[in-house]
Amino acid sequence: MSHASVLIVSDDTEFARSVAARWHTERHVPEITLVTSDVWRGSSAESYDLAILGPMRERKTSAILSGLRSYPNVTTVCVSDDEKEISFLQSEYPHVQVVPRHDGWASTLILVASEALKRVQAVARAQRAERLAIESQAHAALGRYMLEMRPSVNNALTSILGNADLLLLEPAEVTAECRDQIRTVHTMALRLHEIMQRFSSLAAEMRAGEKESQADTAEDSHHLASGAYANRE
Repeated sequence: MSHASVLIVSDDTEFARSVAARWHTERHVPEITLVTSDVWRGSSAESYDLAILGPMRERKTSAILSGLRSYPNVTTVCVSDDEKEISFLQSEYPHVQVVPRHDGWASTLILVASEALKRVQAVARAQRAERLAIESQAHAALGRYMLEMRPSVNNALTSILGNADLLLLEPAEVTAECRDQIRTVHTMALRLHEIMQRFSSLAAEMRAGEKESQADTAEDSHHLASGAYANRE
């Protein structure tokens, strides 16, 4: 949780200090920023994983919560000792977690906030895994396309090399400058041919690896099935 970031908004400086001090007794401490309601700006919340709202001047809490609605990825926790305000927050902002400021409230707040941050990080990991899966699918599609186009590319390279060789065999037919350009084309075509050969070797190795993996899986399944049959006997 060392990379998590928490924004504490409160006009009660003692509340903010108490929360920060209590959190520093925990094993995992996020980056904590303390601001008052006058300093807080809605756009600043976007860079935080969690926002904790403490005691504030009249009507400030509702205004800040309304601003936080624009950032659904920011988890919000409110702390209040006013029963009417707690009921209002629970009815008007059901997505906000409310912690009553009773005995032991600081420990309850840290527990709720820590679980919220764990959930935020779990969602971030899931989103990152999804992006990586999409990228892998794109790379796999590109690889399949290259495999399909490999014969056509090799045929084109063979034609280029053959024509370049024919031109180089008749030096009198072309100028010295053209011969240099033809040699460059010939060299680059050879390099492309080597790349395609390495790609072909890699594709063969991947196919062999897949077959070996499938064979191992089949063997493991056979052993499991044999063991299950023996146990039944």
